[in-house]
Amino acid sequence: MFGAKPVPTETASDIHAAMKRGDIVLVDVREAQEHTAERIDGAKLHPLSSFDPASLPSGKEIVLHCGSGKRSETAYKACLKAGVSIRSHMGGGIQAWKAAGLPTVGGAS
Repeated sequence: MFGAKPVPTETASDIHAAMKRGDIVLVDVREAQEHTAERIDGAKLHPLSSFDPASLPSGKEIVLHCGSGKRSETAYKACLKAGVSIRSHMGGGIQAWKAAGLPTVGGAS
C-alpha cells in the first residue's frame, strides 16, 4: 500500500496515563464475550463486528484498543474513512496492557 499513512500508535503506559488524567476515552473494539471475560476498567465497548464510527462517544479524544492491535487498526481506518476524528490506537492491545503490568477487570489472576 503505497501512500497509506500509518495508524497513530500509543503505548499502554501512555494510554494509562492519559486515562488517569481524563484526557481520553478508551474504546474496546473486541467482541462482547472478550470484554466480559477481561477488560480495561473504563473502556467503552464498541465491537468491530458491529462497529459504527458515528456511535463513538464525543467530548474527549478517542483511543481504540483490541486484543493485539490488529482490530483497532481496522477500526481506526473505518473512522478515517467515515470522517470521524480518532486520536490513535493502543499498540499491542490488551496483551501489551497486561505485559506492562497494568490492571484489568476479570481474567486470570
